[in-house]
Amino acid sequence: MPTTLTSEATTVWTGDLPTGSGTVTLDSSHAAEFSVNWKARAEGVSNTTNPEELLGAAHAACFSMALANALGSAGHTPESIQTTAAVTFAAGTGVIGSHLLVSAKIPGLTEAEFEVFAQDAKDNCPISKALAGIPITIEAELA
Repeated sequence: MPTTLTSEATTVWTGDLPTGSGTVTLDSSHAAEFSVNWKARAEGVSNTTNPEELLGAAHAACFSMALANALGSAGHTPESIQTTAAVTFAAGTGVIGSHLLVSAKIPGLTEAEFEVFAQDAKDNCPISKALAGIPITIEAELA
């Protein structure tokens, strides 16, 4: 039977949407606590996050782990993988896409071979699968 893990985060929100604010706490890891508000979500604000940035963090981490696993399983241990996930939010519509920008150092791999691994990781990482309702695009290159 596969191992399962449930991870938890809690948000406490006060006030209405335009003027209210909240705090997101990573309950399972106790690794961080983040402030959130509508202005950060709709316009972008320094030192305040939004759900899309947190989703981007999850997508970038998941993709990097899936890519490292696929490469390692095929005998290509990566020296490094850097992934940025740009998640786009449109007020009134919601999340409309995630774009992965990937740069990796993998000795002995050609650009064409890397593209195959990157596309597979994009399609099969669990967060990509959870985001199946939105377009996911990728730019991947060897560093």
